[in-house]
Amino acid sequence: MDTKKTLLWITRTAILIALLVAFQWVLNSLTGNQFVVGSAVNLVLIIAATVSGLYSGLTVALISPFMAFLFGIGTPLFQIVPFIALGNIVIVLIWFIIANKLFPETNKYVRFSIALVLGALLKFLTLYLTIVKFAIPTLLNLPEAKVTAISLAFSWPQLVTAMIGGVLAILIIPIIKKAVK
Repeated sequence: MDTKKTLLWITRTAILIALLVAFQWVLNSLTGNQFVVGSAVNLVLIIAATVSGLYSGLTVALISPFMAFLFGIGTPLFQIVPFIALGNIVIVLIWFIIANKLFPETNKYVRFSIALVLGALLKFLTLYLTIVKFAIPTLLNLPEAKVTAISLAFSWPQLVTAMIGGVLAILIIPIIKKAVK
């Protein structure tokens, strides 16, 4: 294994995890707005997948929700953290495959647009099905008000934040790719 490439991968991945957690902490502290924080999270996940590669993106997707939980800036319910990680993994996989690998002869903005729609839709469905339809009724014993709030947070806003993060990524990725060359 090439030591230089390994060190570059570790460095990029660590920076992306730190950036994602910092975005969550700062934006959550300043705004407390799910649309702002969630969009920033999705932006970093998509950048990780498309600029740093699949394994970097998957690592960021998997580790970041656990880090957010540990720092108290994510969900306070540990039982749903693995499902958040799964939703993150879904958007990373979709963006990596469609934006980087599928139909390389197709215009990148067409690939990015397809990744945007499919990634957002599949992340939303993953979170909705695993958290709202599975985890809440089977793993959590919560009062009705909490059930309503969590169900709302992991429903349509997830689609919106994934779309916003994807649009921002489409604007930023070409700049980052040019800068890292």
